[in-house]
Amino acid sequence: MATRIEFHKHGGPEVLQTVEFTPTEPAEHEIQVENKAIGINFIDTYIRSGLYPPPSLPAGLGTEAAGVVSKVGNGVEHIRVGDRVVYAQSTLGAYSSVHNVPQIKPRFYLTPFPSNRRQPLFSRG
Repeated sequence: MATRIEFHKHGGPEVLQTVEFTPTEPAEHEIQVENKAIGINFIDTYIRSGLYPPPSLPAGLGTEAAGVVSKVGNGVEHIRVGDRVVYAQSTLGAYSSVHNVPQIKPRFYLTPFPSNRRQPLFSRG
């Protein structure tokens, strides 16, 4: 089991819920990442409030994180199970302990993070 933050209706922070879920297997050209740090951005408030509505509800938040690859789908190149990675501009759902990330453009949306570096910490900027 994994956990994620999602919302079933638009509104303020009170609509956010922590739920348990069973992660799906990564599809073709997807990478499953066990998130260790997530990026929190102001645009997430727009999505949650409905100003920039997600395609459907319930929905998750967040498009960037750093973590460790736990599974890879068919056709994935340059990424292996156990790699530390960072990703940005993925599908919504990074506010999650596990997230499947599409490998649309190798080394752009998701890229390995050097093993000789500390795990990134996202902060406000």
